Amino acid sequence: MTAIATAAALSLPISLYRPAKINTKKSVRGGFRVFALFGEEGGLVDKKSAWSTLFDVEDPRSKVPQCKGKFLDVNQALEVARYDIQYCDWRARQDVLTIMLLHEKVVEVLNPLARDYKSIGTMKKELAELQEDLAQAHRQVHISEARVATALDKLAYMEALVNDRLLQDRHTSGTDQTCASPSTSKQSLDIVKGKLPRKSLNVSGPVQPYNTRLKNFWFPVAFSTDLKDDTMVPFDCFEEPWVIFRGKDGIPGCVQNTCAHRACPLHLGSVNEGRIQCPYHGWEYSTDGKCEKMPSTQLRNVKIKSLPCFEQEGMIWIWPGDEPPTATIPCLLPPSGFEIHAEIVMELPIEHGLLLDNLLDLAHAPFTHTSTFAKGWSVPSLVKFLTPASGLQGYWDPYPIDMEFRPPCMVLSTIGISKPGKLEGQNTRQCATHLHQLHVCLPSSRKKTRLLYRMSLDFASVLKHVPFMQYLWRHFAEQVLNEDLRLVLGQQERMNNGANVWNLPVGYDKLGVRYRLWRDALEKGAKQLPFMKPMQTRK
Repeated sequence: MTAIATAAALSLPISLYRPAKINTKKSVRGGFRVFALFGEEGGLVDKKSAWSTLFDVEDPRSKVPQCKGKFLDVNQALEVARYDIQYCDWRARQDVLTIMLLHEKVVEVLNPLARDYKSIGTMKKELAELQEDLAQAHRQVHISEARVATALDKLAYMEALVNDRLLQDRHTSGTDQTCASPSTSKQSLDIVKGKLPRKSLNVSGPVQPYNTRLKNFWFPVAFSTDLKDDTMVPFDCFEEPWVIFRGKDGIPGCVQNTCAHRACPLHLGSVNEGRIQCPYHGWEYSTDGKCEKMPSTQLRNVKIKSLPCFEQEGMIWIWPGDEPPTATIPCLLPPSGFEIHAEIVMELPIEHGLLLDNLLDLAHAPFTHTSTFAKGWSVPSLVKFLTPASGLQGYWDPYPIDMEFRPPCMVLSTIGISKPGKLEGQNTRQCATHLHQLHVCLPSSRKKTRLLYRMSLDFASVLKHVPFMQYLWRHFAEQVLNEDLRLVLGQQERMNNGANVWNLPVGYDKLGVRYRLWRDALEKGAKQLPFMKPMQTRK
């Protein structure tokens, strides 16, 4: 696979910085040779200083890569980018050295011993000249800063060009977390032309009523372990109240959580012989919503609304849409070798889209979760999410974490842990142990989300048998969520007042941006949804 880039997209030739060897031995002043930008046309002038080993770096302009032709392949383009960074490093060193030597010269002019041999007028003249030299040097520093910014932008362009290749190499080396993508995407071609595509996102104002197209999916609403034969689980979904319970045959059903008689909430009643009984007048409903018992009056043909309901692999699913349900339900079980340690359900006062935005973003961890799982994490100079051109999954760099958004509202992640409690390694394959997480963000209402969280480990299986461990996991999960909630609640308040919560996406927002673009295309009725394979496209 070959990624293509135009020479114009990387016009400034430069090479990845190679650090100079620093002499750590003590030595007297004047024992080194230093280059500084003095004289006409910024020529180099010899001067001795103890800083020599920091600034004596070879001028990279003599090693500009010679690339013939109009187009560069991925390796040639990366080589040009490396020379770009080398040049920025060399130029910055010269700028800093110039300022340091000018400041040193100011000290020499103001030296009490020097004043004995110079008139006040001469000193003023020298100081004025030095002040102008310093001003010019500072201007040059600003120019260098602009060059560095340009070089970093070009490297960002390169990221999109090489992502597919990195993921393909990773796929062929044995991982099954990501999939290969086409060699050149339309997005990559836009970058080839020197234009970094800007995603236009406007998520602002009060949350609008949910689009009916978003309802035409299977949604997990509860864990099987929470639904006993004689219990029921109430929940809201898309602004409507529902309740699930098991029928006589043990198969779960989902009916409207409102009695047809006097609109009493059915979940306040009980399950009687596979029927849910209203606590007001005792009317009983089966799992298909039909009223089969009306004590103290003549039985009438009454039925409340019910939803298709299915149990699979430890979860209860419903289909709230108006289209016929699809034949298959996606598998959300952890990968082979993992054991489930915790299944937790929480009701959160957050719109489900904002919660998904938060879960699909890892770059906030070392700033937000400083007292829980990210305590002690260093802040990387650059955080990237590498993903195929047509995917909703990928992996984080430099964190050893694989992540996927699975429509309509699920986030799956696998976190590599070299040592329990510590985040180490460049990718999940390099880590000895792993934590797998499932987050289901069910849209209860425009201001509330039902979160289903499942945690699995491929180590420490003995923890499953420790008494009250479930409560400890829940306590920790609530601590992590509380760190996020105070921020996302603030976002929600400002969004409702008109602020755009996706005003300025940057590189590490890639997966969140793709989720928003997927959802926007779905709600607009697009036949081909972005970032999905044709077989995954909704009709």
